[in-house]
Amino acid sequence: MSSDDKTDLVFKALAAPIRRDILDALRDTPQTTGEICARFSHLNRCTVMQHLGVLEEAELVLVRRAGRQRWNYLNASPIKHIHDRWIGDYAMGAVSMIDRLKTGLETETVT
Repeated sequence: MSSDDKTDLVFKALAAPIRRDILDALRDTPQTTGEICARFSHLNRCTVMQHLGVLEEAELVLVRRAGRQRWNYLNASPIKHIHDRWIGDYAMGAVSMIDRLKTGLETETVT
């Protein structure tokens, strides 16, 4: 699988709000699939498992099995890769532009 294909999987996984919510739930601590299902009780277990499957395929969630339990861990590396590739350079330009705008507006108000 090429790097672009992996990036596409990450963007696809992050496109759904429920999947972003699942990642947020895993941010502080790993959770079992049962705990995630309980947290998202408005969804049935099958739906939660499908979302976890998309996250796992994108390598945003790593799974470790311990007996009958399936532990889900957040893997933020793919998100950092997207940040480094797509957001970092664009954000620097945007921050610079906002700073120039702010300075310009402050200068206008002073004069």
